[in-house]
Amino acid sequence: MEFTAELELAGKTATGFEVPDAVVEALGAGKRPAVVVTINGGTFRTSVAPMGGRFLLGVSAVNRELTDTRAGQTYDVRVEVDTAPRVVDVPDDLAAALAASPDAKTLFGTLSYSAQRRVVEPIRDAKAPQTRARRIGRAVAALAAGKKP
Repeated sequence: MEFTAELELAGKTATGFEVPDAVVEALGAGKRPAVVVTINGGTFRTSVAPMGGRFLLGVSAVNRELTDTRAGQTYDVRVEVDTAPRVVDVPDDLAAALAASPDAKTLFGTLSYSAQRRVVEPIRDAKAPQTRARRIGRAVAALAAGKKP
């Protein structure tokens, strides 16, 4: 499905497209469909989110860079239902720490794709080895204690 819409700015940095109701209905995957989005030849995976009586498609800073888009501009947007499994690539050092803590590993395995990303991304984004190790320690301790992110 394709539609044309303005990339709206909400707040200081959050951006997204309003997805027409007819597009969401035509996708046939419910009101929160997982989708593959293509804009300006750049493609990313996300989900449509119902908010305030509208369907919105968020575009992160990373995805704005990938698609060369800016708030306030109008773009042709292609969306298709994303049927591929959503699997988070767990870094080796985090995987080893989870393996050493069966309770943390079990809880991590039950988390949704988005929740697993909330655990993994800050670890992956750490620049200093000490920061990365500290974030791994905190994540594993929280999961072992039964706390979801």
